[in-house]
Amino acid sequence: MPEKKTSRAREGNILGETIRDMLQILKTVLFVTAAMMLLNGFMIANAVIPTSSMSPAIKPGDRVIGLRFLRDYKRGDIVVFDDPEVEGRYLIKRIIGMPGDQISFITEEDGACSVSVNGVKLEEPYLPETMLFDPEFGKLSLKIPEDSYFCLGDNRNNSRDARYWERKLITRDEIVAKAVLRYWPAPRARLFVRPDYMENRPGMS
Repeated sequence: MPEKKTSRAREGNILGETIRDMLQILKTVLFVTAAMMLLNGFMIANAVIPTSSMSPAIKPGDRVIGLRFLRDYKRGDIVVFDDPEVEGRYLIKRIIGMPGDQISFITEEDGACSVSVNGVKLEEPYLPETMLFDPEFGKLSLKIPEDSYFCLGDNRNNSRDARYWERKLITRDEIVAKAVLRYWPAPRARLFVRPDYMENRPGMS
């Protein structure tokens, strides 16, 4: 009889330990799920870039993280936002025009083209090549209202962006997140740093 009681006690202990282990696993799963849901409210992870419109800063297949709570947007920030032409799709571009800016394009005889901000040519060191003039946007000139932004891809000659959209501007509410980090591929992982637009010059704030 003592042996049977001992055996039952052992079985009871094993069952109790199994239940405790299962509860601990369940708690861990619930905690991780809640944490992921909370984080997803603040960031976009595993955003895979499908096109070359932001090359060379972001290349096709790169994975980036964008933070939702970073709302202090500046010229040069790379942002994720609702596509103004295709519902339910996101785009990633660089902010070029800020609220209050007058945006136009400077064209040269050789076919080159540059962005003009408040009458000053915008120096853009991140462009892989000179932007080429296109009659579709060459005469574009607009004043950006409050809480709106003018966004372009870095790979200007291979980017469908504000120059070609029917609605040229995106609103602050349409910006989903500010891209802060490329984490894949690992050898090219880096933080995105806002370029220096020589803020001492007029129109370059």
